[in-house]
Amino acid sequence: MKKIALLFVPVLLVFASCSKEDAVPAPPIDESQWLSQERGIVVESDFSCDYFVVETTRGYSVLRNWGGGAPFRGSVIYGDLTGWGVKTFYNRSGRYLMNADVRDYWLPYFHALDQMQNLCVDPFGNS
Repeated sequence: MKKIALLFVPVLLVFASCSKEDAVPAPPIDESQWLSQERGIVVESDFSCDYFVVETTRGYSVLRNWGGGAPFRGSVIYGDLTGWGVKTFYNRSGRYLMNADVRDYWLPYFHALDQMQNLCVDPFGNS
């Protein structure tokens, strides 16, 4: 009887810890709102750095991921990529919303890469 009780208690604890609320899907994202905004493609991203470079129709933007990991290279994102500040973007490749700080925009390719590398070394932008 003790063996059955010793087996039953851990099994009961495992099943008691499970609930339906743990597997609630994220609310749906209204893509029509996001697809009407500016489109960009992530051309440079590094897992060890919060900064990444996005190609837009007017040049390249340098963004800093604000909470979470930086998106992968090739990810398509939508949002206001040509204005400074922290904004919300839609990562269509990953189907999620993300916050990022636009540090600079309308840059040539190599200037954007240099700025990203400098910011990764000194995230506060000090000289």
